[in-house]
Amino acid sequence: MSITIDVTLPPDLAAHAAFTRVFRPGHLTLGFVMPLEAYPDSPLPTLADHVDRARQADEAGFAALWLRDVPFLDPSFGDVGQILDPFAYAGFLAAITKHISIGTAGVVLPLRDPLLVAKQATSVDHLLGGRFLLGLSSGDRPSEYPAFRLDFRDRADRFRDAVDIIKVVTQESFPQHRSKHYGVLDGSIDLVPKAAAGRLPLVAIGRAAQNRDWLAANMDAWIWHGPDVSQLSAIVPQWRALGPKAVFKPYGYGVMFELLEGPHAPLQPGRYLRAGRYALIDLLRRHQAEGVSHVMLNMKLSRRRAEPIIDELAEHVLPLFPAG
Repeated sequence: MSITIDVTLPPDLAAHAAFTRVFRPGHLTLGFVMPLEAYPDSPLPTLADHVDRARQADEAGFAALWLRDVPFLDPSFGDVGQILDPFAYAGFLAAITKHISIGTAGVVLPLRDPLLVAKQATSVDHLLGGRFLLGLSSGDRPSEYPAFRLDFRDRADRFRDAVDIIKVVTQESFPQHRSKHYGVLDGSIDLVPKAAAGRLPLVAIGRAAQNRDWLAANMDAWIWHGPDVSQLSAIVPQWRALGPKAVFKPYGYGVMFELLEGPHAPLQPGRYLRAGRYALIDLLRRHQAEGVSHVMLNMKLSRRRAEPIIDELAEHVLPLFPAG
């Protein structure tokens, strides 16, 4: 079931193809963290069937595919996501998918020039026909920062500064802006293209080294994670209380996921989501009733192949949690 929430979408996002597909008041939708592949014993996926699996998820009607930003292999973390750069990969996915939203989860903003991030994001957004969501993070791997001659300790300040720049250059024409860590815009030049549908929705991935008040005031949605997926939705009332009561500020979470082969297998306790489909449906219904808007499923640790998992979810679970 869904719940009735007395909020409205921000006017400039009410008709946004990607935002309204993934985030709807009172409804929970399902997406995947790329790659759509199980690789529990390696930090590197094979990407052997990534085109077929992306098309499978698109044709089945899932809400979104999310692309991580991991520039280096750090053996202590043991995972490099989909290996490929998220903007390059998003451009490729624009050519092989038709309906599914494509998001970044998230671009490590302090490691990138925000003007180039804005250019890449709006370019991909046009290639996708407005199906793009810009998810931003501060990065959680200190080992990467020295390679960029950056200090991990000031990433929070750099993140805020960079978000301001992205908003200015994607929403204003010939803007004037002076940043703390980056450059100066004097009104003589303009970034093109602008977003395909007016503006880019900005999604915080993780805490981005910020407090929740700043996230609520500056981002359009928040996708987090937690130590125990069965407890995650307790944060939703706190999140809602931070923003304007009449404006919809979606909350979701990402989680390592394994759909167990037995459909009646119970939900296993712990920080990873392992369950048969009936227990999964019960959990998602509870989280939908509590106000969770989107769940990003990451199949890295699964012992089952991705193809039958997507098929089973598409047949038995997705009809209960359809995309917008």
